[in-house]
Amino acid sequence: MPKALLLENIHPFAAQSLRDHGFEVTSLKGALGEDELIEALDGMDMVGVRSKTNVTKAVLDARPNLTAIGCFCIGTNQVDLTHAAKRGIAVFNAPYSNTRSVVELVISDIVCLMRRIPAHTHHMKHGLWDKSAQGSHEVRGKTLGIVGYGNIGSQLSVLAEAMGMHVVFYDLEEKLALGNARRMASLNDLLQISDAVTLHVDGRKSNTGFFGEEQFSQMKQNAIFINLSRGFVADLDSLKQHLSSGHLSGAAVDVFPTEPKKSGEPFDTPLASEDNMILTPHIGGSTLEAQESIGHFVSKRLEDYWFKGSTALSVNMPVLTLPACSSAARIGHLHANLPGVLARVNQVLGKDSINITAQSLATDGDLGYVVTDVDQKPTAQILKELETIEGTVRMRVLH
Repeated sequence: MPKALLLENIHPFAAQSLRDHGFEVTSLKGALGEDELIEALDGMDMVGVRSKTNVTKAVLDARPNLTAIGCFCIGTNQVDLTHAAKRGIAVFNAPYSNTRSVVELVISDIVCLMRRIPAHTHHMKHGLWDKSAQGSHEVRGKTLGIVGYGNIGSQLSVLAEAMGMHVVFYDLEEKLALGNARRMASLNDLLQISDAVTLHVDGRKSNTGFFGEEQFSQMKQNAIFINLSRGFVADLDSLKQHLSSGHLSGAAVDVFPTEPKKSGEPFDTPLASEDNMILTPHIGGSTLEAQESIGHFVSKRLEDYWFKGSTALSVNMPVLTLPACSSAARIGHLHANLPGVLARVNQVLGKDSINITAQSLATDGDLGYVVTDVDQKPTAQILKELETIEGTVRMRVLH
């Protein structure tokens, strides 16, 4: 019976789906450190994580029999993707499942900050009746600057326009503008005209600290700032300075450079003293709807890889979308992208008179992946020969 470890309060549907497909599942509420994770993965075939558990090179080297990793979230920067590929360990994520939840939180942050709801709430809690329109604005007619126009940024663009906002965006890649949104030639151009700036960039290392003093200083007087992307992309010390000076009128931060690994642990940030400030504990995608959708999506990817060899939507493997195997056996052969490997696989099978009923090949960068359906189960000797083909990374008999 295959075994899976699920961490960080992954939605129960994922565990139930894996169990329904024959897995023995262990679920833990919190994240694990490197040594704890290595110990917990003893005998495990798959692991599911969210954003707090780091699957490092040391973890992958210590548990080379791990077959797949499911990131039950959008990001995958918590996994060493390159080393996982070298080990033949497939990684899957959920790039779309919590998009709506994040977008709705951004919209609510924009409305609340422009109406100064956090400041009014703070005053009411401390016994001050401060009925005033000073500094409060409708969002209609204001300009929203979206930095990063991917799945979240583009959907946010649509909803913001529906509320009457003007939308501008900046992205390093060429992206199709939705509705009346306008692409800006530079980040500074966007910052100088936006009443609200929201970050939706990915977790690549080059984005570390990319939004700092230089960028904050370019923002409009009384603009608001929102970051629900990654904790390491924005300089929070610079943000605090621009809030305290009165340059920016408010901010919402959902992600932080260092976050507790478990719910209920203490957390402190200097931003808590700011007046018109929304602080949330990395809950952008934390709705029941989003977490259930992610549970469905990622568990299905893991099951398809285990039983079919399908790498559809893997972030570190050549992509093959495969049906269920109807032949006697299916062989998945992951290898270095070298010339002649496919011919060598077929030669090994052919010399034992094994008929190939279906075969698919995909390559991506340094890796190649061939999946072969055959009409009889290969002998142990044939499997050994397949494993010793030059460049073999991992071989699995799936059926």
